[in-house]
Amino acid sequence: MSVRTRDRLGGRAAIVGIGATDFSKDSGRSELRLAVEAVRAALDDAGLVPADVDGMVTFTMDTSPEITVAQAAGIGELSFFSRVHYGGGAACATVQQAALAVATGVAEVVVCYRAFNERSGRRFGSGVRHREPSAEGVALGWTLPFGLLTPASWVAMAAQRYLYAYGLTPEAFGHVAVVDRKYAATNPAAYFHGRPITLDEHAASRWIVEPLRLLDCCQETDGGQALVVTSVERARDLPRPPAVVVAAAQGAGRAQQQMTGFYDSDLTGLPEMGVVARQLRRTSGLGPDDIDVGILYDHFTPFVLMQLEEFGFCGPGEAADFVAEERLPLNTHGGQLGEAYLHGMNGVAEAVRQLRGTSVNQVPGAGRVLVTAGTGVPTSGLVLGTDG
Repeated sequence: MSVRTRDRLGGRAAIVGIGATDFSKDSGRSELRLAVEAVRAALDDAGLVPADVDGMVTFTMDTSPEITVAQAAGIGELSFFSRVHYGGGAACATVQQAALAVATGVAEVVVCYRAFNERSGRRFGSGVRHREPSAEGVALGWTLPFGLLTPASWVAMAAQRYLYAYGLTPEAFGHVAVVDRKYAATNPAAYFHGRPITLDEHAASRWIVEPLRLLDCCQETDGGQALVVTSVERARDLPRPPAVVVAAAQGAGRAQQQMTGFYDSDLTGLPEMGVVARQLRRTSGLGPDDIDVGILYDHFTPFVLMQLEEFGFCGPGEAADFVAEERLPLNTHGGQLGEAYLHGMNGVAEAVRQLRGTSVNQVPGAGRVLVTAGTGVPTSGLVLGTDG
């Protein structure tokens, strides 16, 4: 049974610092160095120093452990350190874990980070090459022998069913790519800065796994991103406006799998994100009409459409039109399709910029931002807001 009541975390912690490296296809430096650069930049942004930090949170599938990053960044003793599983599904959960530590007094200042050479080094998009025996490996054994070896091939199965169920064509996915690239084109930090696309260009891009084209798949990026979380009370004394954690949630669906839940009764939705959506709404008291900006995890375009439907922004099968009409400012940094693929951490940073009023694609009066993490896996989400 998932959580049925409002939790008590909302309003007790805030993101007070954001920092990133450049986003590239060949960083020329180690993943540890990328992590340290991002952490130091986030602390500088927060007006804090390494000695203030007593907690760190990162992902699994990471080559830079918390204690190693702490040592290299000049951080001293740690009273809290944690990792969250399931790749991109961990992005918002890192902030949730940091907020939990701050709210309970386990730590005072917690840094969340993600850094990798995902283009010049290990490429997640290349799929399964070698896997040690595990329960997860047994589950993958039902799909790998039939050629479903990569994330794109796993998502393509659900994408094809979504199109069939609602009588749509692959053009439906193109609207997400066009909007993301529109915002990336005006973002100097984005890899695709100055390079918007059209629906025709989306339709002309080569097939990766039908019905997914090249422009339906996020890029692969070298880089790092870090966030600093502390209490709302302390945040008020720091130089930047705080992005308050109004609500935070994790979610795994019934009989959840990692990307390959092809035996579910309905492949047209994302049950794990449904769990997150319900809990964010219970805790924040906010519905779709209360959200000013959506930063939705966009490793593949079809799952952006399904997320919009899970959160109730529109009805089943209606998300393509919702995106095309730009009824909600969406991925104003360019998303992972346009800015960078940092497993969603750069999306959290964009939400903070929107609330500060410093985004290059600023939405006037943005006071509530929804952020989501990776889908198809156990996932997480945040509602961030301005102080008060």
